[in-house]
Amino acid sequence: MSKKILIINGHPNKDSFNFGLVDAYKKGAIQSGATIDEITIGDLEFDPNLQYGYQKRVEHEPDLVKSWDKIQWADHLVWVHPVWWGGLPAITKGFIDRLFVPGLAYNYRENSVWWDKLLKGKTAHIITTLDQPGWYYRLAYGRPSVNQLKKSTLKFCGIEPVKVTYVGIIKSSTTLQREKWLKKVEGLGLRDK
Repeated sequence: MSKKILIINGHPNKDSFNFGLVDAYKKGAIQSGATIDEITIGDLEFDPNLQYGYQKRVEHEPDLVKSWDKIQWADHLVWVHPVWWGGLPAITKGFIDRLFVPGLAYNYRENSVWWDKLLKGKTAHIITTLDQPGWYYRLAYGRPSVNQLKKSTLKFCGIEPVKVTYVGIIKSSTTLQREKWLKKVEGLGLRDK
């Protein structure tokens, strides 16, 4: 049975290099025999604001319902996003805030500090673009976007292992360098099976 891979694109700009990375990963994954689906967060119609925090549940818009169905369907989640101000784009953070909620992604246990991880059995790969070297992002800043998505969201909900691939420096990259990155990401899609 083929692996079910969901590619989640967190960049709101369709002209960004992130869209090329999504296509490259998809190409490799299809070659591996995987079944692919996609979510382009910027195309979804939803309020990214978790208006009442976790005190009161707000009904999910149809696009979020469809997105959650896709997340449930997938064996492997591939998150492609840029790093802005050390973190995720606001729309991507809002997508996570609205969907990865108690009762769907995890449940706190009554009278306990522990929780049930409702997304166990899934794996993930984060592919993130930077305007600095990946090693510098780790050493100088402690890789906050990766900590937030990998540790505080995905692993918290039971998704593991979570691989991370850094792509950058984007702003000063040449066409040749971008072609190499696209080939590398295509190879990741081929191997993530």
